[in-house]
Amino acid sequence: MTGYLIEKSLAVDNIFVFLMVFTYFAVPTPFQKRVLMIGIIGAIVLRSVMILVGGWLLAEFHWILYVFGAFLILSGVKMWWAAGKEPDLNDNPALKLLRKCLPVSKAYDGENFWTVQNGKKIATPLLMVICLIAATDVIFAVDSIPAIFAITSDPFIVLTSNVFAILGLRAMYFLLAAVANKFHLLNYGLAVILVFIGSKMCLIDIYKIPVMVSLGVVVGILALTMLLSVRTAKPAVRH
Repeated sequence: MTGYLIEKSLAVDNIFVFLMVFTYFAVPTPFQKRVLMIGIIGAIVLRSVMILVGGWLLAEFHWILYVFGAFLILSGVKMWWAAGKEPDLNDNPALKLLRKCLPVSKAYDGENFWTVQNGKKIATPLLMVICLIAATDVIFAVDSIPAIFAITSDPFIVLTSNVFAILGLRAMYFLLAAVANKFHLLNYGLAVILVFIGSKMCLIDIYKIPVMVSLGVVVGILALTMLLSVRTAKPAVRH
């Protein structure tokens, strides 16, 4: 339950990035459903491989826990520093690489990933969106998977908590996309959670924080962050 809640809470950050990508590329709502479904399937496959590799590393090299812990603390600090700042997709390295490698049409061709212009087969913006969504999930998985290994070293629990959290990602996107601005402080809460989980990993050989305590801390931080977000949200301007 703790692993699932951590994964689900960190998945909320994915949703804000998905919303930014969809807005940047002006993806029509009907197309977003297909993109998210393909992204979810790809995420399950990629995360399964990463979890199996991570489980093997932890079984073979105990000191990897300290590396994961330090990485999570660093990720939390970076997330706190970046919270509240408007990200710019034009500076995204993955997008720059895709534009160099693939000629892309200016308009969508239905839900097709490829189209033909002037007798040449070129990519549509929808393919760019899929690639960016996949790259984003890999980046977030690098944070979230070590976070669950801090709760349990059982690869089965790590895998199932990831899968169940990801399966609800599409529904959660359409639920939260309309109210994303109301949770403007959520990234600060997620940053604190990452630092807490990273510290838990680094202290595991000195003091093992009980799972129920971890669950209480995660729930408490999320609840407090969301409450403060709602209370400090700017009222909508009526025209």
